[in-house]
Amino acid sequence: MKIVECVPNFSEGRDKEKIERIVSVLRNREQVKLINYEADKDYNRTVVTLIGDADKMIDAIMDLVEVVLKEVDLNYHSGEHARMGAVDVIPFIPVNDITMKECVDYANITAQRISEKFDIPCFLYAEAAREEKRIALPNIRKGEFEGMKEKIKLPEWMPDYGKPEIHPTFGVIGVGARDFLIAYNIDVLTIDEKKTGNFAKAIRQSSGGFQYVQAGPVFLENRGHTQVTMNILNFKKNPIYRIFETVKMEAKRYHMDVPSAEIVGLIPKEALVKSLEYYYAVDNLEMPKEISLDEVVRMSEKYLKLRDFSKDKIIDYFL
Repeated sequence: MKIVECVPNFSEGRDKEKIERIVSVLRNREQVKLINYEADKDYNRTVVTLIGDADKMIDAIMDLVEVVLKEVDLNYHSGEHARMGAVDVIPFIPVNDITMKECVDYANITAQRISEKFDIPCFLYAEAAREEKRIALPNIRKGEFEGMKEKIKLPEWMPDYGKPEIHPTFGVIGVGARDFLIAYNIDVLTIDEKKTGNFAKAIRQSSGGFQYVQAGPVFLENRGHTQVTMNILNFKKNPIYRIFETVKMEAKRYHMDVPSAEIVGLIPKEALVKSLEYYYAVDNLEMPKEISLDEVVRMSEKYLKLRDFSKDKIIDYFL
């Protein structure tokens, strides 16, 4: 079976009943498994993780878009996370017996079907992008739902599928294909978003930090502190420990505590093991050649300070 992971994000993170109505169309599907979904009130966004047969995945995504179209109106939406669509992004990620090129094909098929059935414009991004400036999702999303009304009319921002006019309540969607991305947030015990922004600058590629890292500051009203929120695009080139320790180091100059961090969605076991190798060496411990998922979770909580973490957030658990 050609297995893909798909991580659609939709723009609702506060209304629990609405979220359950949306997610219900993804339950009990043939050859597609709903791994988890994580709603964030501050971001007002829910991240869904699906894994399964590539062809069946497209059908699941179509049903998701249909129900979100009925449930979410971006004219009445606000949150800390940037968004340009009610379903904001739909990335296809190769998992088993499938190539990146095939995932690009699935992204194109999905975008075409969405635009034709629902009259929602779609932009291709990451590996599916047809031009360089559309590889990075933030370039497409800049201006968000409100700004996209005029942006999409510009010749250089003609959507890849659909007409150059946003859906009046839904907006537009970014549909892409990419390698495994780690959505990672580091908690900082301060309400000063500006200082937290300095920590983000220290690690993100665009400000001279680490390659393959996109990062920014956000204030979490429900938790009463800020986060450095980020995407790690290549954990093999820049492991988590390096990013975590850099933020901790930068926070020391302001005498700020960095008590915890979180993974949003799934993470490969390998990504955690690569970081645990560093901490084992620091403590002069021998890294086991074979380490169980339970032990990976325990040591990740100890060293990487991961909160709300369990082995069902590790993709290998499902494979």
